[in-house]
Amino acid sequence: MRFFACLILTFHCLCGYGQSTRNDAKLEKELRAALTGFRGNVGIYVRNLRTGRTVAINADTLFPTASTVKIPIQCGLFDKIHRGELLYDQPLVYKDSLHYDDGIVGSLKDGATISLSKVVMLMETVSDNTGSLWCQALAGGGATINQWLETNGFHQTRVNSRTPGRAANQKQYGWGQTTPRELANLLTYIRQGRAVSADASDEMYRNLGRQFWDNDGLSQLPPDIKTASKNGAVNQARSEVVLVHAPHGEYVYCVMTKNQIDESWVRTNEGYTLLRNVSAIIWHHFEPKSTWQPPVGYEKWW
Repeated sequence: MRFFACLILTFHCLCGYGQSTRNDAKLEKELRAALTGFRGNVGIYVRNLRTGRTVAINADTLFPTASTVKIPIQCGLFDKIHRGELLYDQPLVYKDSLHYDDGIVGSLKDGATISLSKVVMLMETVSDNTGSLWCQALAGGGATINQWLETNGFHQTRVNSRTPGRAANQKQYGWGQTTPRELANLLTYIRQGRAVSADASDEMYRNLGRQFWDNDGLSQLPPDIKTASKNGAVNQARSEVVLVHAPHGEYVYCVMTKNQIDESWVRTNEGYTLLRNVSAIIWHHFEPKSTWQPPVGYEKWW
């Protein structure tokens, strides 16, 4: 029994459990300075998964998910697959009635066939909205996804759109709502193989590691550093959650905004700028010997 107890303790330590979390005062000071002058509400949560050090700034405040809601949608969908109610490689037939916008899935012809796995990939990689709403429906709808979230300890994260009884929440937060701490914890949950099953988590994490929209926080990280992430944006909100496989230990962070005065859709939007600044600050804090900087001219690829 003593052997098994030690084995469990070792497993928990490797996964980031069993360690006391403590505030990283230096990093918090840097991040609070970066918020100076921002016109809107901001929440930030950071956790070093090796040391347990954290920063929490409005980390338990509710924010609009925007497209980061596609992480919980994926979890709900994979739960259906795990239960044998769907097949990951099954062919789906697109119908014009599914159309939401003219993304990749929404541009398919009526009657076109596409595999579920490709729709999921498009949901997470290019944030295809028509494909995401299709996945939400296939998962059983928002209520089913929300039940999975509740059962797994995510009490603040919810799908609102097309979900019975959540019209008021949708009016306030849009497609979904969450907190920076909980969204970061959900990404970590997947990374640790605890979401649905170890094999489901592995595939979900791989999908989240294929991000097309790499202009925000990811642009401030060296291109050879593996990350898993999802970002989102609506007029008055920008959000991003990232798990970074840094050389000196993995860390996860989430930045969310709401009530932004700046509603522009250009690179210099205050929200986009904040996402980049926060990412750079955290990277250099945990990797102080890194001399990497984005190459001159990287801005034109936005």
